[in-house]
Amino acid sequence: MPARTAKTESAACTAVSFWLVKQEPATYSFAQFQKEKVTAWTGVRNFQARNNLRAMKKGDAVLYYHSNDDRAIVGLAEVVKTAYPDPTATEGDWSCVDLKAIRAFAKPLALTQIKTDAALKNIVLIRQSRLSVMPVTPAEFVRILKLTGD
Repeated sequence: MPARTAKTESAACTAVSFWLVKQEPATYSFAQFQKEKVTAWTGVRNFQARNNLRAMKKGDAVLYYHSNDDRAIVGLAEVVKTAYPDPTATEGDWSCVDLKAIRAFAKPLALTQIKTDAALKNIVLIRQSRLSVMPVTPAEFVRILKLTGD
């Protein structure tokens, strides 16, 4: 294993990660998010999703997925503030992050299309469909952008 240097440590710390967050459009649509520009991503009450929030870094890219009726990846956001205590939590050790809306996709990517795309066959969205905050691999992220026409 190569020796770690300040340069390699710095590169590792600044590398962008990719995520997907899910929300019901009737509760908080991407259009509403775009109007507000920045939001605190609060209310997550699943330990795995909370840990994913805590792993997010400023500058990470976030795909925005409309669950329930739409079932599609509809937009792109960015982490602008790393994890801090969730102010909506009345008990427990819960976290939230701040996200900034970047843009809506011209062509939302439907879950049915995701499920039939060979390059996305292992995406967490399919394997752990109930998880509200999940990682996305760089290859999956690039494929999703291609399929949305972005």
